[in-house]
Amino acid sequence: MAHQQDLFESEAARTLLDQLLDDSRLYHSSADYLSLLDFVVKLRNFAPFNAMLLQIQKPGLSYAASALDWRERFNRRPKRDARPLLILWPFGPVALVYDVEDTEGTPLPADVSFFQACGEITMERMKRFLVLMERRGILYHYFDGGGHSAGSIEVTQKPPAKHDKNKKIAPTSKYLMRINQNHAPNVQFSTLAHELGHLFLGHLGPDERLSIPERPPLTHAQRELEAESFAYLACCRNGVECKSKAYLANYVSQHTNIDNLDLYQIVRAVGQMETLLELTAHTRYEIPQVRR
Repeated sequence: MAHQQDLFESEAARTLLDQLLDDSRLYHSSADYLSLLDFVVKLRNFAPFNAMLLQIQKPGLSYAASALDWRERFNRRPKRDARPLLILWPFGPVALVYDVEDTEGTPLPADVSFFQACGEITMERMKRFLVLMERRGILYHYFDGGGHSAGSIEVTQKPPAKHDKNKKIAPTSKYLMRINQNHAPNVQFSTLAHELGHLFLGHLGPDERLSIPERPPLTHAQRELEAESFAYLACCRNGVECKSKAYLANYVSQHTNIDNLDLYQIVRAVGQMETLLELTAHTRYEIPQVRR
């Protein structure tokens, strides 16, 4: 699923999510919103958007996977009357997955590593992430800063307003991310996630080359809530503790309702980051057979 964000580019996908969220009333309160984020964290083997679709269809499900993965990874199979759940996928438009409670076969091991995050962020992994970012015009600079100075991101070369698809050379854009060299790799990854959140959420402006949309102006508080939500998902889905957890917990304690929060853009942006840094989902699917 190398291009998971491509699933969600269409207006139809956005309309689907908006309608489902509105009908299910899943995140009208700040506490429900945080619970929804936690569920997206839990299902790390699915793209964030698809994890939300699963929560809407079957709130509280434990683990889910395709029939192929249940069979080949765990020697399990869907029960005869199992109810499949729908997600979007590139060969689709939809694929079928099953909750573990709707499968039978060999008992699951106590530690289901297939569903776990990939582990601690090392300096070697950080270097790899930075190389992948540079290939997309997101440069970096390590600075010698104090403990309370994490980093920032800025536009150094503004992208063209519109790209002529008939031209062979795509328009260029450049960004510079500053990261504190004195922080541990896990903290640096948290900084990287927060700043990429600002970028992919359109807080620095639209960028056609990176599929970053133009969005209405947001207040500083709205931008920070979106970026912290983004960082929370990106970090927790990859086994990294981050300050975003405390930030969101504090937000929930002080607010009852979630106003003007674009959840679609947040989960879409997290999918873009996971694709960029090659942290994409690992659920496999069988290509549907076309009946003639």
